[in-house]
Amino acid sequence: MTGKPLTREFFARPVHEVAPELIGATLLVDGVGGRIVEVEAYDQDDPASHGFRGRTARTASMFGPPGHAYVYRSYGVHWCLNLVCAENGRAEAALVRALEPRRGLDAMRERRGLDPERALCSGPGKVCQALALTGVHDGLPLDAPPFRVVARESEPPLAVGPRIGITRGVDHPWRYGLAGSPFLSRRF
Repeated sequence: MTGKPLTREFFARPVHEVAPELIGATLLVDGVGGRIVEVEAYDQDDPASHGFRGRTARTASMFGPPGHAYVYRSYGVHWCLNLVCAENGRAEAALVRALEPRRGLDAMRERRGLDPERALCSGPGKVCQALALTGVHDGLPLDAPPFRVVARESEPPLAVGPRIGITRGVDHPWRYGLAGSPFLSRRF
């Protein structure tokens, strides 16, 4: 795969700058993954953010350093991957909501127990299951194995809208997606 790997410096900016620039980038874990087609931004001042009430043992990775993974379990069921942004000590991260599967499809199908490409990574829990991400990946750097994040090759058409599945901060248009992608978790 060609392309410029994204560095920790890329992520050392406000999540509201980084998140839209992640659309079209490639995310791989041990060589399995694809193009990021949907993310949501969360910052420390956002009541829907895990960092809103301050640092805890569970949320420590979200507070930095930037360019690392924040992996948490949602409702005790699904793992979710966030890419940590901003300065060290400030809780900002982009939740990876969906990928367009491109590499390691057989592994993804086996892990997910299904075949249709559209359903492999069309939600944050599905992404983690397809890429075999768990709590052991929490806090790991995104610029070193098992992760590889590569910059997009061109600026894709963006869709922007409110985030999904939250009860606070619902009006913020902080969900970004690849316009028209069939791999989104939900249409815009």
